[in-house]
Amino acid sequence: MGFVVGRPSMKMVFGLLTLVTLCIILGALVQLAFIRRLEDITGFSPWANDKEAITLRVGYVKPEIISWSPRIIVLHNFLSMEECDYLRALAKPRLQVSTVVDAKTGKGIKSDVRTSSGMFLNSKEKKYPMIQEIEKRISVYSQIPIENGELIQVLRYEKNQFYKPHHDYFSDTFNLKRGGQRVATMLMYLTDNVEGGETFFPMAGSGECSCGGRMVKGMCVKPNKGDAVLFWSMGLDGQSDPNSIHGGCEVLAGEKWSATKWMRQHSTS
Repeated sequence: MGFVVGRPSMKMVFGLLTLVTLCIILGALVQLAFIRRLEDITGFSPWANDKEAITLRVGYVKPEIISWSPRIIVLHNFLSMEECDYLRALAKPRLQVSTVVDAKTGKGIKSDVRTSSGMFLNSKEKKYPMIQEIEKRISVYSQIPIENGELIQVLRYEKNQFYKPHHDYFSDTFNLKRGGQRVATMLMYLTDNVEGGETFFPMAGSGECSCGGRMVKGMCVKPNKGDAVLFWSMGLDGQSDPNSIHGGCEVLAGEKWSATKWMRQHSTS
């Protein structure tokens, strides 16, 4: 009789242990969700007192690899909302019609290939504390030294404006004299509520995407305020990657603001 009575008791014990274990796991998940919710609502973070972590936005930046060839990573929440607004405020008074590089002379010329307006931050503005934090973040996530970067360019695309597919690497020798070839690009989005204006990579992926309201072959990244797209113009073999061709799709409504950082093989100083 003792043996028969003991078996239900063991089952009950195992059942209770399983229930307790499940409750502990569930409780931990609920706590993690609660803590993450607190971070989102209040800005509280376990790295709140770590200056380096704050600069790099540890816990906020979420990398998403969307293509290996060409190499493209979307960095969600790369910039804070304040940083986006700050870059726009710096740029707005000095916007001019954008130009493209002339392959023969290496100088900027106006072209119907690119219909935006923009400006470059100057060397003085590069030393502003908030700009220095952005520069360091770009360097760490791209693993390219700060001194290899060009000055940040801020662009505004209004309705019907676009940038036809192009390469960021140079086809002239003039621009290679200072810093060598462009290795990678960090493209940062500064506004929301834009219809169209996607960044289009025609040689990435095997599907289709919406580019300015048209379905095209390739991969498109929607401009979301604070997100950034990091892509490489140079392959692992050290050669310029023709698959890195990309463009800015036509803006259908709203204004698309972005900031671009090009990075070279060597120091640009």
